[in-house]
Amino acid sequence: MNASDQVRSVELAQRIASVAALFRHHFPDARANLTPWRDDPLTRAFAEAESLDLSFHLPGWSPRSQCRSFLVQLRLEQAPAGGPEQPRLLGVTIRGLTYESERWRLASVGDWQPTGSHRPQAVVVDALHAFMRELFELFGVDGGQALPPGSQAA
Repeated sequence: MNASDQVRSVELAQRIASVAALFRHHFPDARANLTPWRDDPLTRAFAEAESLDLSFHLPGWSPRSQCRSFLVQLRLEQAPAGGPEQPRLLGVTIRGLTYESERWRLASVGDWQPTGSHRPQAVVVDALHAFMRELFELFGVDGGQALPPGSQAA
């Protein structure tokens, strides 16, 4: 679901803004979009209330990233409107997209390695791993749970 549609509290609005700032720290040329999904009946039929979705668009196609845009999906334990406490972050999925299709996908499960037809370069994967670890810290999740296998807590 669009991140902008999920804002139900000042605290959540601040966290969403922090997500955008963290991403831009690693990818300064990226432009944030808090409404990556269209508002039409078909899209609404597949909306997931436990997801905060935002995208980041690069000025053009990036050979290092192998994409033009990143779709960042945060999976939450509860829907943001579900109560007074803040939702807990369960996982992160990042997709590298072009106009034609998804090029690669990176999820915070398993070994945290990208899969897909055109994977980003190692330097981009490292930046995405750092961003994902920072997201878990932002949402107050124990860093040990959030790290990919073989990583050390910072």
